[in-house]
Amino acid sequence: MSLLYPLGLLGLIAVPVLIVIYIIKNKYTEQIVPATYLWRLSERFLKRRNPVNRITGIISLVLQILAVVFLSFAVAHPVFTLPGAARDYCFILDGSGSMNLQSDGVSRLDAGKAEIRSRIGSAASGSSFTLVYTGSTTSVVYERTTDKEQALKLLDGVSPEYCATGFADALNAAQGYFDENPSVQTVLVTDKAYESGENVEIVNVSKGEINYSVAEADYAIAGGNLVVTGNAYSYVGNASLELALYLDDASEPVARTTVDATEGVAAPFELSCPYAEFSGLCVKLLAPDALALDNECRLYPLREESSLDTLIVSDTEFFFMQAALASFGNVSVEVVKPSEFRDQSGYGLYIFDSCMPSSLPRDGAVWFFNPDGNVENAGFTVQSDVESSVSLRLEYNQSTATRVVSLQKNLLKEEICVSRYVKCGLYRDFATVLFCENNPAVFAGSNVYGNREVVFAFDVHDSDLALRSDFVVLTRNLLDFTFPALVDASAYYCGDVMTVNVPANCESVRVDSPLGHSVYLETGSAVAEYELTEEGVYTVTVLSGNTERKVNVFSALPLSERIPYVAEQSFVLYGEAENAYRDGRYEDLLILFIVLAVIFIADWMVYCYEQYQLR
Repeated sequence: MSLLYPLGLLGLIAVPVLIVIYIIKNKYTEQIVPATYLWRLSERFLKRRNPVNRITGIISLVLQILAVVFLSFAVAHPVFTLPGAARDYCFILDGSGSMNLQSDGVSRLDAGKAEIRSRIGSAASGSSFTLVYTGSTTSVVYERTTDKEQALKLLDGVSPEYCATGFADALNAAQGYFDENPSVQTVLVTDKAYESGENVEIVNVSKGEINYSVAEADYAIAGGNLVVTGNAYSYVGNASLELALYLDDASEPVARTTVDATEGVAAPFELSCPYAEFSGLCVKLLAPDALALDNECRLYPLREESSLDTLIVSDTEFFFMQAALASFGNVSVEVVKPSEFRDQSGYGLYIFDSCMPSSLPRDGAVWFFNPDGNVENAGFTVQSDVESSVSLRLEYNQSTATRVVSLQKNLLKEEICVSRYVKCGLYRDFATVLFCENNPAVFAGSNVYGNREVVFAFDVHDSDLALRSDFVVLTRNLLDFTFPALVDASAYYCGDVMTVNVPANCESVRVDSPLGHSVYLETGSAVAEYELTEEGVYTVTVLSGNTERKVNVFSALPLSERIPYVAEQSFVLYGEAENAYRDGRYEDLLILFIVLAVIFIADWMVYCYEQYQLR
């Protein structure tokens, strides 16, 4: 036995104090009686019939001494060592999205936490506990703690996750603990069915729940109708599933349909209604099941009506460029000659045709056609003019980089020829769309100020580009690059990385998650990335000057996490297990306090007897 607080035994000093008090205590009490005859008679009666009165004082003293002794030991907190009664535990808790499935109102994650809570509660004091949680990332919640209360409190704080989870990191962590201590008891709490496990106890909390889901929704506008398509799934048996389409926050659906779903096979559906302006739509699956998180898909428009003020600096009217801009949306175009340009500002797009400004505009995107000089901070330099007596053919970039593919989207890649071009050197990260003699001829990127920039290293009049059908498509792609939607899509899966297109002069980009977390993204580059780890609707807010733009995106549970029953191969910890238990501890003071309460009650009874019995 050991004492956590040995100074508590100083309370034993009260024992001799009690004895001294008992010795010097006045044993006589004053009584009023009507006659001495009755007093003497009562004394003879009490001596004959109640001998216990002679030792009541000693009993009270003994009880008070025992109370002091037990109270001192309770303050000193005795701890008893129990050899070989405790051990080390390593719990691995599955936090994948499928752990949100429910049975009788209890999720698999809560069932897993209850299993771990029970094992911690029944473990001998002195045991150590480690908890590895596999959520969107694998984390060690606590490590080798012997404090049960702390372990249970941190376990209760574990929150649901929604991503697809791999156990590679958790397996590596568990293997490390096992290598350090082959006697550790590893317990994997999951909803996956493992065929085998070695040096690990696998607890499966799945209960054969039924689940349906809706996924892969998309919409289009055709023939004056809004047409929504997607797939419905039944994961346990065949089922007839009803779906409904809601616009905005309407309580009544605008369309319904029913599909017959074969187990594990995508069942296509189509919902259609007359087109009307909407800020968001929702497809809901109207079948009760074990997981509500995958019973709806939400979609949002990505681009509002474009409003773009453009300044063209050119000696000509540049009609073909004005026509291309008109196809982009609500565009206001002003044309000035190079001699009239005085570093004007306040435009969303500046186009310089065969001329260069003295300084680069900072408040908008910039396009250069046939640059005839250099301007600071543009990200490229003009090196020389190249003129040929024969037509030079432009070559399309064969790179599969995402930005290059996006800029070449829907192009027929027709043959384009030029008679002269400007040889340019690039010192920033530009994506080249077309080459001429291995030199960049059309390229796009951002300048030093973070504004989007596009360069045509030739005069369009010196080429047949404007005569090709690809010209309108290419211009549209470049305009989409220059003025992109805030995000590339409105529907993602948990675990996906969302790309936010940072506009010019952006002051802040804030992402608000479905659970109310807010994060500000870096705005120093043309794009910012954010990993979606929660299920539900995210809101992206972009502030540029006095303009605030918002867009919603929906993050859904991954398809792999919607399947109620998943079989895995094995979970193996390599090595030879041992059974070396550690010493346990018993430090529960409950018995001491019970004995102490009994002593106080007994002493109170003796006191009452002394006060109210005749002597």
